[in-house]
Amino acid sequence: MVSMLDSAPLLVIISIIVGYMFGSLPLAYRISRSRGVDIFSTGTGLAGATNVRRTLNVYVAAVVLLGDVGKGIMAIVCGRLLGVDDAWIILTAMATVVGHWHSVFTGFRGGDGLAVLGGLAIALFSVYGFIAAAAAAAVSLGAQRMPITSLLGIVFGYATLAALGYRYDLDPLLTLGMGVVSAMVLARAIRSNVAGRQQQEAEETPESESLLEGSSEGVTRGERR
Repeated sequence: MVSMLDSAPLLVIISIIVGYMFGSLPLAYRISRSRGVDIFSTGTGLAGATNVRRTLNVYVAAVVLLGDVGKGIMAIVCGRLLGVDDAWIILTAMATVVGHWHSVFTGFRGGDGLAVLGGLAIALFSVYGFIAAAAAAAVSLGAQRMPITSLLGIVFGYATLAALGYRYDLDPLLTLGMGVVSAMVLARAIRSNVAGRQQQEAEETPESESLLEGSSEGVTRGERR
């Protein structure tokens, strides 16, 4: 008979796999695909609510947003049902984010994981996680015209959670672990922002060059006259 001590590592591994599979659920891709749009070939190329909103509409984006939040919540709920305690369940949270980044169902493509991060916070910290997620969403919505909206949202969201953790004596190890998960998503968002700017510059450069060439040709013709 397998003892509880012997089965604990197996339960953690199962929880990690479950978290990855929940994160991998390609909601944005499937929903946009059903409307004739390949979300990976348009806009930012990311399978997330923001890109769905820009490509389709706000109503479809809301469905994707709620679905991605739900993925984070369900991954943690399942992990806890398996008996994984808070010290180890952060690994499940990490696996959920990685699954959203690299979904096995879409050729290991995905989104940034901002909504999933919110779902994880809600599942791990209940009302305090909801407040932190709401703070992140409020900052993101209030800074729509800024190029680093998602980055600000992540920073303010975790800062809110850390402040609540200090004020209400939340589990410090769990709070720190959530900081690691938030840092993962923040690093991914930064990389996506940099890649997006480089792509935008690359797309604008040929147009600028053609305009310059056209101007120089006009000057040359004028000089010849």
